[in-house]
Amino acid sequence: MDQQITLSAGQAALIALWVAIVEARALGYSTLMLRFTPMMTGLIVGIVLHNIPTAMTVTAAIQLIYMGLIAPGGTMPSEPAVATAIAVPVAILAKLSPEAAIAVAVPIGLLGSYLYTFRFFINTFVVRLANKFADQLNERGITFSIVVLPIIVSLVIFFPTIFIALYKGTPLIAALVKTVSAGKVFHMLSVIGGGLPALGIALTLTVIGKRKFVVFFLLAYFMTVILKPLNVNTVTYAVLGGIIAYLYVMLASPQQVEE
Repeated sequence: MDQQITLSAGQAALIALWVAIVEARALGYSTLMLRFTPMMTGLIVGIVLHNIPTAMTVTAAIQLIYMGLIAPGGTMPSEPAVATAIAVPVAILAKLSPEAAIAVAVPIGLLGSYLYTFRFFINTFVVRLANKFADQLNERGITFSIVVLPIIVSLVIFFPTIFIALYKGTPLIAALVKTVSAGKVFHMLSVIGGGLPALGIALTLTVIGKRKFVVFFLLAYFMTVILKPLNVNTVTYAVLGGIIAYLYVMLASPQQVEE
């Protein structure tokens, strides 16, 4: 029996609220990092839709295209949290492959960046209010205008937008994608989506900057390939990475390592 392509109002509201909180940075600098990576948003979507394994598999593929992405001035070319919040439910409802989900996530993330830019535009009016309170030496007014009010503005912008997109748009996208998934057009999108992670990896290499550190990237890649049959988990890789980093520091700057 095919899975029903639908999303309840409660599920859409929970996901939309999470995205609104992340985009508003309502939890401080912790939400800043949540905005830059899709991983936690994918986990929340998986919990809400009761399908964490599929959600995290799709999210991991989406994460690859955003590796090395930077936000000069706080503006990003795409919003990973928004892209994940829409693409992962579409992938779960339509039973898409991770590559196909990437093809859905890219344009949605781009639209999300326009929404965040609109938030900046609204905040230009909030800044005027903050300047007014600063002239009056009104501490409570300053706190309200630079902390509370921007959060409220973001919640008002993102929550209804993401909710409508999830509740009304996601089932339609999932139904459409499921209908045309066997066609040539969608096959091309899947192929393109499968190649986009290479862009994220290239950005990571660019961010690394110094050529002498690229060898560590290559070492990690080939270790992953070689140790794949052993089903080595992420914790083991983290421990190995820590040991290699310590050895590098010890050999490169022995005077900095205490006996």
